[in-house]
Amino acid sequence: MSANKKLVLIVHAIDTEGPLYESLDATFERLDEVFGITHLPKTRNTLSKLQAKEIDLDGNEEKVAEALNTQRMKYNGTWDQINTMLDRCMSQEFRIKMPDSFGGGWKYNWHCVDHIGYDINPRRRDIGYHNIFDHYQAILREYPDSGDAIHFHFHPMSTFKEAHRCATAYLTSPYLWDIMCRRIIEREWFPSVFRAGFQAERPDSHWFLEQFIPFDITNMALDDNSELDQMIDFRNGRSGDWRRAPADWSVYHPDHDDYQRPGNCRRSIGRALNVLSRIASIDQKEMDKAFARADTGEIAMVGLCSHDFRDLDPEVDFVRDLIGESQKKYPDVKFMYCEGVDAFRRALGLENADDSPLELSLTLNRSPVDDVPHINIVAEQGEVFGPQPFLAIETASHRFIHDNLDFAAQPNRWSYAFHTDTLPIESIRRIGVGANDKFGNSSVKVINVSSE
Repeated sequence: MSANKKLVLIVHAIDTEGPLYESLDATFERLDEVFGITHLPKTRNTLSKLQAKEIDLDGNEEKVAEALNTQRMKYNGTWDQINTMLDRCMSQEFRIKMPDSFGGGWKYNWHCVDHIGYDINPRRRDIGYHNIFDHYQAILREYPDSGDAIHFHFHPMSTFKEAHRCATAYLTSPYLWDIMCRRIIEREWFPSVFRAGFQAERPDSHWFLEQFIPFDITNMALDDNSELDQMIDFRNGRSGDWRRAPADWSVYHPDHDDYQRPGNCRRSIGRALNVLSRIASIDQKEMDKAFARADTGEIAMVGLCSHDFRDLDPEVDFVRDLIGESQKKYPDVKFMYCEGVDAFRRALGLENADDSPLELSLTLNRSPVDDVPHINIVAEQGEVFGPQPFLAIETASHRFIHDNLDFAAQPNRWSYAFHTDTLPIESIRRIGVGANDKFGNSSVKVINVSSE
């Protein structure tokens, strides 16, 4: 996997959240939350005037018009609308409209979220475990040669369980553990690349990721962060706080206490800017910056953030135009459309990713002599990223539980005992473990206890 010395990696990371509906009232609610605009009549005529910058907003006319432009206001409100969009942008004809320097077509990274446990759902989110994940798994089966991949996205639940809002607390969010357990046990899948909801990370999400997921493409640092303070929802680091992070298209290992600073953590963070968005949007200057970095011999990984509830084809065409202009300025630089794991490996110089990929074994000892029932987990090949694999337990009553493993005296071995301090073996239906190695190779093992 020897990397070209002058190479820009293009990683289209899509926050894959399914259909989204927005009523007229919800649009004006958003104007209040983002810009503090409350005094206008909530009518379509007002909306048209705002889009045309015909209402005095004390200097915010341009920003409001950008937030309400036609591309951003056109939502895919049903799965039928999303599927129609996918028929266009997933076709080989569309992907290959502008091949990369190696003849490859456009690739998508589908970061699928689960909308779970909400009581309020005004934007008509698709609520349910695996609903979005399964939809895109089925789509990718129709395009087996696409090079696309499914990755992980998470929205921490808001205080009042509103599906259209996103909090920042991970370790107090029960659905994080529930979703991870179900992805292991019910889908035999474990994530290796992550994107944070609303691009918001905090120490608890940083430490969670440091245990289990090697690659994170959430950094949205800017050279000039003053534009963030123009939006109430981003002001003072409320969402998308990456003000201290590298903005040079590098990939970095974060500091233990500050995910925005380069340090000595295991996990790696890449940068992704939005496409045709009101905030932190990719432009020609940023694409030129990536090509200029590559021209010095430093690989640049350009992350692009979109949402599947907006049409992707105009966003892809917009970025391809930026790439074309940058390539004219830097003709010696090559560019490559990438799946996320491959991009991180190339950016980090992980040359031997496929030599000994991680392989876990999971065995149950139901009736040991002089001991209680327990499982043993062994890294038969490779090494686990982080201190331990992720343990997932499904009970007979269909509850999903995550717990810590016990560490064996030898490295790369773990166990878990079923006794009065944990769970009786009679209460267990299935057990699963999932982990990555540092290269992003995943290994998942599941056993059905009831059939053992």
